Amino acid sequence: MRGQLLKTLFSLMITLLFVGSLLTTFIWYMFNDNNVEPHRTNPQKKSAPQPSDPCKGCREIIDNVIERYSQTWKKKEDNYQNFRSQLNSKCRGFNKAIITQANTPVGSKLVYDGEKRRSLQVTPAIFSTFVKEHPFSNKTWGTCAVVGNGGILTNSSCGQTIDSAQFVIRCNLPPLKNGYEKHVGIKTDLVTANPSILVEKYGALMGHRRPFVDSLYTYGNSLLLLPAFSFGHNTPVSLRAAYTIEDFGSPIKPVFFNPEYLQRLAVFWRSQGLRAVRLSTGIIMASLALELCADVHLYGFWPFSTHPHGFHPLTNHYYDDRKTKMKFHAMPAEFDLLLRLHSQGVLRLHLGDCRPHEK
Repeated sequence: MRGQLLKTLFSLMITLLFVGSLLTTFIWYMFNDNNVEPHRTNPQKKSAPQPSDPCKGCREIIDNVIERYSQTWKKKEDNYQNFRSQLNSKCRGFNKAIITQANTPVGSKLVYDGEKRRSLQVTPAIFSTFVKEHPFSNKTWGTCAVVGNGGILTNSSCGQTIDSAQFVIRCNLPPLKNGYEKHVGIKTDLVTANPSILVEKYGALMGHRRPFVDSLYTYGNSLLLLPAFSFGHNTPVSLRAAYTIEDFGSPIKPVFFNPEYLQRLAVFWRSQGLRAVRLSTGIIMASLALELCADVHLYGFWPFSTHPHGFHPLTNHYYDDRKTKMKFHAMPAEFDLLLRLHSQGVLRLHLGDCRPHEK
């Protein structure tokens, strides 16, 4: 009996010691937690993008670009003539860039540059939509401005400088009014239109067509350049655009890219090291301008989401932030090649704001 009592007392003492230990630990933890930061192993920190560098690591790349760009630009006539000669001999933009009744008669076979296995025989109806003569044949302009739609043009005050060019090329039916004039100008001699724009904004011209026609008045009597024969699905909507313009008596003049020229141009740029599924409209028009113009100036060509001066964030376009289909276009690689031509004095890139009377 006595032994059982001692055993019970011993168990009770052990239990009290255990509870006391827990109570002491709890009191120490509460005190320590309220007054002293407990020691913790520092977790691996993720480097969140800073407001001054929204480009997520491209600061070093942009610094390299600016270093190359900051050299005083001077046109180097020998380099320009040599590059222009290469383009002319291999791509023949003067005579081949646009389909005409002279270079593509009835019965000709057009091979789609985006679908090599697809072709189209030119019928009299399709032939009637072609311009009679090439609008560029044997004609060279002095100063040409090729205007991309990059967000770098936002608040750039480049409108007056762009409009001072003898020939102005714009890409993909960009908005020019409602305050944009000051920064991108209004003058237009040639504007391109991706058929996807006609599908998305104007219902592929299957319904009311007046909104499409009204939107074209911004561009006056310029040339409207369409890649009607790059992909099979481009052809019907491009032809409907040409018929619509004719039916409504719009002053703009629809013309079609020659797929043979686009194919030749893609081969040429591959020989220069460019690996892209499709060339962007910007580099296509810059290439054409180098054949047509004595002095080529590029505006709105900037593939990064950060401004090169000040590193503040930019939208993808000066009018919206819709992203480019990188699956098709190698934008930074294209820009690098254009920057190389800038450094060689072949053409001039404009990055940043424009000063009054700058050319």
